[in-house]
Amino acid sequence: MDVKTGFFYLFSLVLLFAAFRVITARNPVHAVLYLMLAFSQASAVWLLLQAEFLAIVLVLVYLGAVMVLFLFVVMMLDLNMDSLRQGFWKHFPLAALVGVVIALEMAYVLMGGFREMPVASMSAAVAQVSNTKALGILLYTEYLYPVQIAAVILVVAMIAAIALTLRARKDTKFVAVSDQIHVKAGDRMKLVKVDATQPAPPPAPPAASEAAPVAPGEKKA
Repeated sequence: MDVKTGFFYLFSLVLLFAAFRVITARNPVHAVLYLMLAFSQASAVWLLLQAEFLAIVLVLVYLGAVMVLFLFVVMMLDLNMDSLRQGFWKHFPLAALVGVVIALEMAYVLMGGFREMPVASMSAAVAQVSNTKALGILLYTEYLYPVQIAAVILVVAMIAAIALTLRARKDTKFVAVSDQIHVKAGDRMKLVKVDATQPAPPPAPPAASEAAPVAPGEKKA
C-alpha cells in the first residue's frame, strides 16, 4: 500500500466517524462541528481523486460560509433538545427504511457508473486535460443555458430576501434606509448651553385667599 492509498483510507475513516457523530451527537453545536470535519475530510478525498475544483468549492462555500452560518444560527436559537427528541423511536422505522432505500440507490448508481468506465480509461481521461479546465469548458458550452438560469434564480432569491428584510411591518419598528443615509449630525443631537450655577428663585408670596392664623380664645370672623 502506497502513501496515497494510506491517506485515502485515513481521510475516509475520519469522514465516516464524523458523519456518524453528526447524527448521534446530543449537542447541536457539536453536531455542526462534526459536519464541518466531515466536509473537510471529503475535500481531502476529492483532492486525492484529482477533483481539485470540487474540493476548493467545498471548502470555500460550505466550510467558509454555509457551515459558519449554521453554527451561528444553532448557537443563537438555544434549541431545546428534549422537545426535539420526543417521538424519535416512533418515526425511527420509517426513517431507517428511507435511509436504506437511498443507500441502495446510491450504491446502484455508483457501481453502475464504475462498471461502465474502466479505471485505466478513467486515469487516461483525467491525465489529458486539467479537471478545472474541463469542467469550465463543459459548463460554459454544453450547459450554458442551465448555468445562466441558475444565476438568474439566485439573483432573484437574493433580491427577494433583501426585500423581505426591509419591508415595513406593523408589529416591528421600521426605519427607512433613505432617512438614515441623509440624516445629519444636527438632527441627531442638539447642544444647549447652560450656566454652571444659577441663583435660587425668590420665594413665592402667600396667596391672598389664605386665612391668617387664629390666636387661642379668638373666634373666626
